[in-house]
Amino acid sequence: MSELMKEKIVIFSGAGISAESGLRTFRDMNGLWNEYSVEDVASPAGWAANPSLVLRFYNERRKAVLEARPNAAHYAIAKLEERFNVVVVTQNIDDLHERGGSSTIIHVHGEILKARSSLDPALIYPLSTPDIELGDCCGKGSQLRPHVVWFGEQVLHMDEAEQHFATASKILTVGTSLSVYPAAGLVGFAKTSAEKYLVSPDSQEPPPGYRLLQGKATAVVPRVVTCWLEGRKPS
Repeated sequence: MSELMKEKIVIFSGAGISAESGLRTFRDMNGLWNEYSVEDVASPAGWAANPSLVLRFYNERRKAVLEARPNAAHYAIAKLEERFNVVVVTQNIDDLHERGGSSTIIHVHGEILKARSSLDPALIYPLSTPDIELGDCCGKGSQLRPHVVWFGEQVLHMDEAEQHFATASKILTVGTSLSVYPAAGLVGFAKTSAEKYLVSPDSQEPPPGYRLLQGKATAVVPRVVTCWLEGRKPS
């Protein structure tokens, strides 16, 4: 069956799914924002003021990503492709969905394993080493920076992501607090008739029309996937 004929599922993932692979989040109690100022390492102003600090921060994050491994939730999501047309829309900048086997991933906040020109955002390069150093330049001679969306910058691929949400018959939101906009607003584009679930370890209030499935991603997501592959609704 062609992908166009298959029922579409959208997975909307956030930092919580990667946390279960050992990657620290920015917002939890032991998160990275407790050690670094957002303005210093995740803003255009911070980049202009101290690019070496910003590069060092993301070099450390990149090494952690390369050492991390996909978990049961990542692998389960990829398994859905046996029956469905699956689109992963992720706020995460790591590549764990790719390494978990998913084929179509939209990174709305960028990708840490890529660099881009600080002069021309269209010049994007896959990294062959874990580090970006001062003096590493793009083809136009400007300093390379992480291909990551900073606070105050435009989120990527939003029109494409909105269209996928609007045409999906099933949506699984996992590992996100739904507090970072505009990406969090994507859940509102879902069809009224779509099956919609929020997976969270906390008693998080789900968006309108979504049902909360409380528990860790590594426990709940495989269960949801099994139900969908067997033609059942998760309970």
